[in-house]
Amino acid sequence: MIGEYIIKIGDKLFEYTNTNDIPEKFDNLIKFMPTSPEPPHTEEEHKEMATYNDKLKELMKREKN
Repeated sequence: MIGEYIIKIGDKLFEYTNTNDIPEKFDNLIKFMPTSPEPPHTEEEHKEMATYNDKLKELMKREKN
């Protein structure tokens, strides 16, 4: 999923633009900002945006702390 994501490992911050690139384990999720499509949204885009909260929860499960 494309967007702006920042994670913390130790005392360093790492920025990503795709959730697929984020390591399996990290200390903290600092920023989660998926890129939303421009309105008006199609039904498919609404379905995709409805998954953002689930994807956030999935990433938070990968936090070490």
